[in-house]
Amino acid sequence: MPSAFLPDRAFVHIGGADAEHFLQNLITTDLGSLAVGEARPGALLTPQGKILFDFLIWRDGEGFVIDTVAEQSESLIRRLTMYKLRAAVTLNAGTQTGATVTWGSEDESGILDHRFALAGTPVRRIPGKIGEPGDASAYAALRILNGIVESGADYALQDAFPHDVLFDKSGGVSFRKGCYVGQEVVSRMQHRSTARRRVVIVSAEQSLPATGTEITVDGKTIGALGTVAGTRALAIVRIDKAGEAQTKGTPILVGEVQLALTLPAWSGLAFPSDAAEDA
Repeated sequence: MPSAFLPDRAFVHIGGADAEHFLQNLITTDLGSLAVGEARPGALLTPQGKILFDFLIWRDGEGFVIDTVAEQSESLIRRLTMYKLRAAVTLNAGTQTGATVTWGSEDESGILDHRFALAGTPVRRIPGKIGEPGDASAYAALRILNGIVESGADYALQDAFPHDVLFDKSGGVSFRKGCYVGQEVVSRMQHRSTARRRVVIVSAEQSLPATGTEITVDGKTIGALGTVAGTRALAIVRIDKAGEAQTKGTPILVGEVQLALTLPAWSGLAFPSDAAEDA
């Protein structure tokens, strides 16, 4: 059974009689549809609708567990505490550090990661280090294959909208529940169909340069490489510009390396120019 240990993860436990109501009014995820044993992506946004903190969240008895980047866990607790006021809510840092992820097995122990499940690849998460997991680079390659981005490696916090990282497709943002921080901006993007920056899977015929290297069309930047593994990578790009380049046969480049870009199949998205031709 392939597995990997992710040492940079930490956990926040949210409990109390008002826990669900409290979180439902703050974060992007619709907790009403969150099944037991399932982790969904989510975020706490800035008032301008950009991702301030991102995480996975799942039910834990009457409360919830947030699985987030370790270096932002204390700041996340402080931010949630600001909103708590008199609510019957407890916020506690977990005692375990790091997460073990497993895939390629029928073993159902751990929490099912909804993002990968959409892509047809069951991946499960367990807090702490379990057994002797494999190299974390295998998990990075799995993320690339399935088009799953994560902050730090693929995008900077406070610089991306939920649509940019496919939260609208992966169950990470709701357009039906009540208001939450930044909801007005995100809903406007959804209803006006103004989202243009999207996650793509990058491939090339030679090794790709480092994360952060700009992707260009006719010398103009349309995005940058995220997680890189040999000849494949993740990126967030302007898909309108990429689609136009594909239609015209204009090379999409990173440095001097020509790229092929594909949208994750599970997203149901198409490059705008391609969609127009198919109509």
